[in-house]
Amino acid sequence: MKSKAATTDEQQLIAGCKEGKPWAQKQVFELYASAMLSVCARYVNERETARDLLQDGFIKVFIKIDSYSGSGAFAGWIRRIFVTTALEHLRQNDALKQSTSIEEYDNYLENNDESLLAKISADDLMSLISQLSDGYRTVFNLYVIEGYSHAEIAEILNISEGTSRSQFMRARKILQQNIQSLNNSAYAKQHK
Repeated sequence: MKSKAATTDEQQLIAGCKEGKPWAQKQVFELYASAMLSVCARYVNERETARDLLQDGFIKVFIKIDSYSGSGAFAGWIRRIFVTTALEHLRQNDALKQSTSIEEYDNYLENNDESLLAKISADDLMSLISQLSDGYRTVFNLYVIEGYSHAEIAEILNISEGTSRSQFMRARKILQQNIQSLNNSAYAKQHK
């Protein structure tokens, strides 16, 4: 829970941004840049593209700041702008055209050893996610990390709900295989 002072400071920053004050914009950038760069990097593979999206996102934040009503967390409002900015970039570059019919993937939900996930680091997992194709990575991020339903993802990406589900299932299957390979490699190195 935020302290009263932190809430007041945030309100002052928001008010300063609404007035176009450079000191407030700089402070908002400094507070959120690292986290928002991570959001951008989850949707695009290239670091420079993620930095471009970071810049574009903050421009949108400062242009749209008057639309922030104060209901809901300011950080959540900013995050939605960055997710939308990343999705717009992917749409403009036709990165979301790849789709696969759900019928092509029977029995994709295997019984997996959940302890595999416990054996890899968060950085390794993020690296594996970043290796997914744009379409798979986008649906996976929206579903698992952002918490959207398949119906919401379908609407956001202008795809069918079945396509969203199949993209997610395929991404999950690829991640499972890659986690298994990573663990097998680590096991082989330990037992040489």
